[in-house]
Amino acid sequence: MKKPFLVTCLFAPVLASGAVVDQAGTEEFFEKRIRPLFMEHCVDCHGADKQKGSLRLDHQAGWQNGGDSGPALVPGKIDESLLWKAVSYEDRDLKMPPKKKLSEAQMADLKSWIAAGAHDPRTEVPGGEKHGTQLKADGSFWSFQTPVKPEVPAVKKSDWAANDIDRFILAKLEASGLTPSVEADAAVLARRLAFDLTGLPPASGGAQSLEAKVDAMLASPAFAERWASHFMDMSRFAESSGGGRSLPFKDAWRFRDYLIESIRDNAPLDRMVTEMIAGDLLTAKNSEERRRQLTATGFLALGPTNYEEQDKGMLRMDIVDEQLDTIGKSFLGMTIGCARCHDHKFDPIPTRDYYALAGIMRSTKTLKNYTDNVAHWIDTPLPFEGDQEAQLVKYEAVVGALEKEVAMLKDQLRDAGSLSLRKKKSLLPTDLPGIVVDDSEAQKVGEWRTSNRYPPFVGGGYQHDDNKGKGEKTLTFTPKLPVAGRYEVRVAYSGGPDRPERLPATVLHADGEDLVYFKQATEALDGLQFATIGTWRFEANGQNFVMISNAGAEGFVTVDAVQFIPADADMPDMPAAKVSTEEKDLTKRLEELGKELKKVKKTSPGRPEAMSVADDPVPEDARVHIRGSTRNLGAPVPRGFIQVAMKTNTPVVPADQSGRLQLAQWMTSREHPLTSRVLVNRVWHWLFGAGIVRTTDNFGVTGELPSHPELLDYLAVKFMEEGWSLKKLVKEMVMSRTYQQSSEVAQSVDVSKDPDNRLLSRMNRKRMDAECLRDAMLSAAGTMDGAFGGPNVSATKVDANDQKIQNLEYGFTFEDTRRSVYTAAFRNVRHPLFEVFDFADINQPIGQRTTSTVATQALFMMNNPKVIEQARAAATKVLGETHQMSDRIGLAYQHSLSREPSVKELELARDYLEASVSGNATEDEVRDVWARLIQTLWATPEFRYLR
Repeated sequence: MKKPFLVTCLFAPVLASGAVVDQAGTEEFFEKRIRPLFMEHCVDCHGADKQKGSLRLDHQAGWQNGGDSGPALVPGKIDESLLWKAVSYEDRDLKMPPKKKLSEAQMADLKSWIAAGAHDPRTEVPGGEKHGTQLKADGSFWSFQTPVKPEVPAVKKSDWAANDIDRFILAKLEASGLTPSVEADAAVLARRLAFDLTGLPPASGGAQSLEAKVDAMLASPAFAERWASHFMDMSRFAESSGGGRSLPFKDAWRFRDYLIESIRDNAPLDRMVTEMIAGDLLTAKNSEERRRQLTATGFLALGPTNYEEQDKGMLRMDIVDEQLDTIGKSFLGMTIGCARCHDHKFDPIPTRDYYALAGIMRSTKTLKNYTDNVAHWIDTPLPFEGDQEAQLVKYEAVVGALEKEVAMLKDQLRDAGSLSLRKKKSLLPTDLPGIVVDDSEAQKVGEWRTSNRYPPFVGGGYQHDDNKGKGEKTLTFTPKLPVAGRYEVRVAYSGGPDRPERLPATVLHADGEDLVYFKQATEALDGLQFATIGTWRFEANGQNFVMISNAGAEGFVTVDAVQFIPADADMPDMPAAKVSTEEKDLTKRLEELGKELKKVKKTSPGRPEAMSVADDPVPEDARVHIRGSTRNLGAPVPRGFIQVAMKTNTPVVPADQSGRLQLAQWMTSREHPLTSRVLVNRVWHWLFGAGIVRTTDNFGVTGELPSHPELLDYLAVKFMEEGWSLKKLVKEMVMSRTYQQSSEVAQSVDVSKDPDNRLLSRMNRKRMDAECLRDAMLSAAGTMDGAFGGPNVSATKVDANDQKIQNLEYGFTFEDTRRSVYTAAFRNVRHPLFEVFDFADINQPIGQRTTSTVATQALFMMNNPKVIEQARAAATKVLGETHQMSDRIGLAYQHSLSREPSVKELELARDYLEASVSGNATEDEVRDVWARLIQTLWATPEFRYLR
């Protein structure tokens, strides 16, 4: 009895090359997250000078041997690790650190580290003997030498080589007693080329030569879309911020389109690197070029950022660190971030070099300011020319005039209210709009004093802390809100010059809890003042409160009342009980202007904006942050670059500039040892499945050495000589016989001589990435939307306090059928297919994705509703093109696997179809049977892998 076709294909053997595992990630995680944690919180009591409980945590053997209670850690086992129990405060008698629990972020880092196996490179005991510590590179290391174009080696089998790449590869093979594989089958090579160059299945045949086909693919928009996805990996492209309050990046798509258009136009990669780092500092010959330059700097702004971080010094430095980490990995192949807290343990990057670079990025504005409760990136208006610019200028003039009048009316309204209120010594809560909670109704902790010294005030007076007991006193205001909705929260207080500049308030609302700060200091004793501290969503009569503390406040803290003013249009006004005629007239005019402004904005085109950065007006050198702490600062370091990679003619950073332009010039100079090598190696990795240096992000001593160093230098120099052209580089690689080899192992080859195929005696098999798999299905189904460029997520305004905007990604449905490069790229939620097929974490630059082969992938292809939907469309397409069963089966194979079925496959498919389709089957039933056949093809390893 024949096995069902579905089962036969589904459980076919999986053929895949092993994934390359980069150990530098665990090294980097320890250096950036765990070592600083131990240094700041543990080693004072568990280091070389003091060992409480006989425990040391300043080196690996210390926690392995443990203290009086035994080993501190059991790698990979959280529940069995005493250290975790101590820091999590689970045990009443064992709490470490004893004075203050670690932050949630530090706890998460420590837990991840232990769970991953507690990788710890600290094999050297401080002040003691060494236990095999790894060597540290110096300036003589290979990757810090300027690449020099070597002589092309002579080979014995000269008739095999198609270009110089082949000669370098063949010379190594011959020296190792190996021979190259035969040329790949024409259909196999066509499929490999099509997916590698365009990310799509090959087009139908033709009489073109291989070179002509390659040239056509390189010139196609599909090449630009496919290769932009690689550069999006490098640039950790995302359309949301991630972090605690994930905000959508409404204009991130412009940076994606910048990449696509630049690759389409074959922009030199050195120019692209320069524009991404310092595009805003370049001169432009027209508005179109200026738009491109400004948009390119989104590279620096697109990182994962916790915009609600309240420690603004920490926020600023975290952004700088993330930018340097991305630049280092993407373009320099260096883990620069490891030097934030101490000299790099393995590579010649001292802490001073890190802060020389940090000064450049600290002199760059990435946020609008560092004072907002929830920070925001910089939205830069884009310039245009001709009629379009004239229309935008006209629109902006109208909007500007309306907004100016609205602001003036608001001031007048505020004055009108103030004049009538200030005539009184005491105000009733009903004199103010919204729901007002007086200080007399607040819950007090600590000793507060009631005062009525400086009128006016709400009720019988206001509270002040007598400038004593800082951190010991709070006032909690609990409102009774009649309806749910968004409310503006305002604090009423008595202002004066001796009031605090920064006062904390904790707000519990319907969506969580926020800590915010506001200013009470004024130039004079002005009496009653109001401070808006934010807008949140509250439930009706829910567990809402505002708690004001005097913790950290310098000066007299005063609190009079807290107002909750309706902020949604559909909520009742809840106006003050007494409103003057003047206030009514002003309010009416304000409403009219508001409607007019809203109408103008709705009917007129707004000026497009791009996420970007800008030079700080006052550049500054960064001070060394001892142990990486923003509160423990050392000497300033002049802005500059990594010393070991500085060759001749290194640019000098002007005193009045950030240094970003000079940084880009240094990185793209002919003498720079890293940038061209790193870019060439990435292209090799994308085409061959493994780089000449397999650790694509790490050219340091903990990375792998190049398998063909002479070839890497040859290509790097030639790449620069030919104008940093990506298309020329790709063409040279794919036109080589090395690339065109079969992936089959010849019987005459001794695989034990090169088990990992580092010498490339055959082509590597490659699992297609998630984007190619999805696009292949859309292509087979004929449902792909071919629109080029443009936005894919609708979010015209980003309000940090709008919960709907914050939760856009969590409720997002992936319904589009455009190419996968345009699929919404949120940090917390990804397309379901991307999740299953190893789309990597986009919180950091992605050098190489994990390649897994697990049962859930085949199951996804069988059961996912979207896959079923596309399979049905593919079946409808096949059924509509021909009527003969064998021809239909051939089309199903051709559309999905880019080949004709074998005789055996044709027989199996016919048997399955004949057994599954009854004589009275409806059209939908017939279609569904064919759809299951196509799904079976999609579930096979052959669909997912390139041979």
